[in-house]
Amino acid sequence: MATLAENRYGKSQVRLARVKRHADRNEFQEWTVQILLRGDFETSFTEGDNSKVLPTDTMKNTVYSVARNSKTACVEAFAMELIDFLLGRNTQVSQAEVSVAEKSWEPLKVSGSPHPTAFEQTSGEIQTTKVSRARGAKFSVVSGLDNLVILKTADSAFEGYVRDSLTTLPETSDRLLGTSLCANWTYGVADLDFCTKRKAIREILLGTFAAHRSNSVQHTLYAMAEAVLKSVPEVEDVALAMPNKHYLLADLSRFGQDNPNEIFVPTAEPHGYIEARICR
Repeated sequence: MATLAENRYGKSQVRLARVKRHADRNEFQEWTVQILLRGDFETSFTEGDNSKVLPTDTMKNTVYSVARNSKTACVEAFAMELIDFLLGRNTQVSQAEVSVAEKSWEPLKVSGSPHPTAFEQTSGEIQTTKVSRARGAKFSVVSGLDNLVILKTADSAFEGYVRDSLTTLPETSDRLLGTSLCANWTYGVADLDFCTKRKAIREILLGTFAAHRSNSVQHTLYAMAEAVLKSVPEVEDVALAMPNKHYLLADLSRFGQDNPNEIFVPTAEPHGYIEARICR
């Protein structure tokens, strides 16, 4: 006999652009939202009974409606508003989870000054959050960023590793270190100025990456997460993924030229991949 072990359903890839209009300037945000619900939906699977199913199209419309009345600029706070709205209207829902990804848009610089109503997408970096709450429980908030492409041209080495008959990689005390950073951090509390905390955590991650004398990607990853935990007491753990985007020193000797660590060949694939979660 088959038994429904667990289930959830929702709406994914709900895209939303929002303009906040002020007398002297506009603000522009672009979000992609996912909603997932758990609850009393067993009979919809086992008996085809839809009497407790909130249509996913309604969830899409809910995103736009809540966004219209929302005053927040933070993806975390918007996700909380959306969860409260859904739980408040649907007693059959026991838990709601909302994920939001935000693209990076900044005012366009014209003659050195930010334009009040024109914007540019400054990078491929994405700001993320995943917020969930069971009915009667507290919010769980995991925030982060993805596709933050960073590189350093000094203070990075890779030496002293295992060598066997298949090892061809030369050791180096001075290499390029490039990565596309994915970071997630778990908040221990949900009553925060999330925009301010996000900015501070991002600055800590980048500042540590830039200043750290790296013996490996692993070494720098740990230092970055450790710095966040040291400086932001509201964060319980930090999970980082740092693919090692290789820049290989070009061999110019066949052309009769030297290469004093200046000419490199960027390679996209294959690349190293390092991830870890660091807790208090």
